[in-house]
Amino acid sequence: MGKKIIVAGAGHGGIAVAALLAKNGFDVTVYEKGEKDTLGYDWTDIFAPGALEKAGIPMPDKDKFTYKDDMTFYSPNESLGLRQHVPENELEIKMERRDIYAHLISHAESCGVKFVYGCKINSPLLYGNRVCGISTDKGDFYADLVIDAAGMDSPVRKGLPDSLHIEKEEGAFSRFNVYRAFYNRASDEPAKDVYKVYMLPQGKIGVNWVASEEEFTDVLIGRFGVLTDEDKEESLVYLKNGNARLGDTVVRGGQTVNIPVRQPLSIMVADGYAAIGDSAFMTVPIIGSGIANSLKAARMLADTVIADRDGAFSAETLWAYQVRYYKELGAGLSVLACVKLLLSQLEGKEVDYMFATGILNADDLTMGADSTSISSIMGGITPAQLVEKAKGVCGDGALMKKILSTGVRMGKVIASTTALPRVYNRKLVTSWAKKYESCFKI
Repeated sequence: MGKKIIVAGAGHGGIAVAALLAKNGFDVTVYEKGEKDTLGYDWTDIFAPGALEKAGIPMPDKDKFTYKDDMTFYSPNESLGLRQHVPENELEIKMERRDIYAHLISHAESCGVKFVYGCKINSPLLYGNRVCGISTDKGDFYADLVIDAAGMDSPVRKGLPDSLHIEKEEGAFSRFNVYRAFYNRASDEPAKDVYKVYMLPQGKIGVNWVASEEEFTDVLIGRFGVLTDEDKEESLVYLKNGNARLGDTVVRGGQTVNIPVRQPLSIMVADGYAAIGDSAFMTVPIIGSGIANSLKAARMLADTVIADRDGAFSAETLWAYQVRYYKELGAGLSVLACVKLLLSQLEGKEVDYMFATGILNADDLTMGADSTSISSIMGGITPAQLVEKAKGVCGDGALMKKILSTGVRMGKVIASTTALPRVYNRKLVTSWAKKYESCFKI
């Protein structure tokens, strides 16, 4: 075929689609600002193993992964814990983030993908409204198609012309600030719950978790908005009081990073351009995991590019990728973004009440990193069922109003994603995008 493709950034989805395209005869190069052996944070991550198969990637060696334990969610006052019950055949695997990268890169290289490391991407190169390459600190590079896998702050996406109506900013409650570290094990005392998640801890809008592993204790402190050093220290002191195994010494990790937790990008393609992974906001909005979705999207994008026999790689020909993504994943993720907005507005006493009365139960919290729909994350809740739950809180007017409002928002989102144009027309697509984006304004 001979067509040249640039993947901007070594995101998981970007590496996976690069491998699929190189295997099908395309000239593919990945440009990444980091160095090969330093990609990925110094911690573990979880994802559904079936996503690897869909992306044409073999399973890693068995000594490289384990299966994730079910989480136990605690109410803000910690009076009640609800334990997930993920079926055994749906369990996610847990791998070191750097091992995941090594596995993906090794596979991509075997397919013929070229990698350029230590290359900072500054902006897209444009010919009118068409993306024709990338500008970097190592020079300008041109291609027939640029696949944007440079993350939620991608300089490629943010450098696109406003006329393309591709969102550059993420919006309110769309960025989760997370501190994560592995601490030494301070005690051999058995942990009642291996994986504890504290909702709205100490009145903060966010979550904490403590996972008691054999050799260390995995701690996450996550907040919407600024996560200060003082907040981290207060949270660590608080967590140590209820977790005897949590020590004082950071063994690994210790970084504070941003995770996208919002609905998928309203428009993912343009002439010569397609976004994938965090660049297109493909994470599960409630838990922030996006590896599985990105790998699945890689197959969709590769199929679309391969099907474009003339190599036009225009918005019109690439639109099939977005249509398929929304049909299989994006519509469900958009609904989950509504639930995330609800959780970001609840007060601790309201969540305590929902735990105590059974309005929020273990089925509702049985979620996984491969969850892509309202049924798979929230125990089958539909907008109508959410209204029924609201009736259960009729004694709390403020809470009932929030839940009912979320039901209305979910209904609008479902109607909007159902109305996604199946054929690309810039005027129609832009009009649809504006309506879709309006569903998430608060």
